[in-house]
Amino acid sequence: METTTTTKIDAKKVEAFLGRVVTDLGAALGITLSYLGDKIGLYKAMAYAGPLSAAELATKTGTNEIYVREWLINQAAGGYVDYDPSTGRYNLPDEHALALTNEKSPFYVAGGFQVVNAVQRAEDRILENFRSGKGMKWGEHHHELFDGTERFFKAAYLGNLIENWLPAVSDIFQRLKDGISVADLGCGHGASTIIMAEHFPKSRFVGFDDHAPSIEAAQHAAASRNLSNLTFAVSGAQDFVGNYDFITFFDCLHDMGDPVGALKNCHDHLNQNGIVMAVEPMAGRKVDENFNPVGRVYSGASVLVCTPNAMATGGYALGTVATDEELNKVATKAGFTRFRRATETPFNRVFEIKV
Repeated sequence: METTTTTKIDAKKVEAFLGRVVTDLGAALGITLSYLGDKIGLYKAMAYAGPLSAAELATKTGTNEIYVREWLINQAAGGYVDYDPSTGRYNLPDEHALALTNEKSPFYVAGGFQVVNAVQRAEDRILENFRSGKGMKWGEHHHELFDGTERFFKAAYLGNLIENWLPAVSDIFQRLKDGISVADLGCGHGASTIIMAEHFPKSRFVGFDDHAPSIEAAQHAAASRNLSNLTFAVSGAQDFVGNYDFITFFDCLHDMGDPVGALKNCHDHLNQNGIVMAVEPMAGRKVDENFNPVGRVYSGASVLVCTPNAMATGGYALGTVATDEELNKVATKAGFTRFRRATETPFNRVFEIKV
C-alpha cells in the first residue's frame, strides 16, 4: 500500500489505528448515553434488581421501550451491563451498580459523565482559545460542570481524605482533632470542607470560592447538617482574609491564573507552624509518564477546563498534569521553603507545603 508521495504504509498499522479510533468513537458516544442513563435513572432502576428486559426497564422508569432497547445494546457492548441471550434480559452487576448509583461510595464515577457532557458544550469557545490564546472562566461553563465536578471528586474525598491524606501531612490530623482554624480554598460546592468539618468538630472551617453560585450551593448543603464550626464565603485564593493554621487546595491550585499569588496570600495568612496541603491530579514527573488512561483524562480536562480558566484569570497556566517540580517552583516563588509529596493514589498527589 502506497500514498501519492510513494511513502510506504504498513497496512496492519493503519488497521490497528482505525480500530483504536472506532473504539474511541464508541466510548465518546457511550459517555453521552451513560450520562443519559444516570440522568434518567436507568442505572438506579437496574441496580440490584436482577435481570430485566427492555420492556421491563422502560416500565420501571416511565421511558420508551424502543430507546431503552437501543441504550441497553450500547451498554452491553461497552461492558457496563451483562446480557443473557437465553432470556433476552440485561443485568447491571452489583459492582457496577456501586460505581454508577451509590453517591456515598468512594468508587462512584457517574459524575464524570456529567462533567464530560458539560464541557463539550463549550467547544466553540475552546476552539477560539486555540486561535486567540484567550481563556474561559470556570463560571462561564454550563452549570452541570459544577454539579458533576462535585459528584465526581467527592468520591475520592470520601475514600481518602480522612483515612489517608490528612494522616500523611505531618501532625495535622492530631491538631485538627484538638482544634485549629482551617481555610479550604477553591472549595466549590463544599464537599471537602463539609467532610472535614463533620469529622473534626473542635476545629473551625471556612470554605472560600470566587464562584458565587458554588458558594450558595455549599451553604445549602451545609445548612441541613447544623455544623456550627463551618462557614462559606465568596473570595478568591489571592484575596481571602483571616489567619489559619491549615490551608487546603483540593484539585484547584493548577486552575488558578496566579498560583504564586494564591500561595503568597496563604504564606501571609498562615499562623506559626501553619501548613498548606494541595491535592492535585496524578501526573508524571516527565511528560511521557502521562501517556496512560489517567493522563489522557487529566490532560483532556486541562485543555477544556483548567487551562482556559487559568488563562482567563491571570495567564500562569500550570496545566492539570503539572509536574512536582513545576508545583515546587510555584511554592518557592511564594516564599515557602519546604515542599514534599506526602502521599498519593492512582488519581491524586497530596503535597505538604511549609514556610
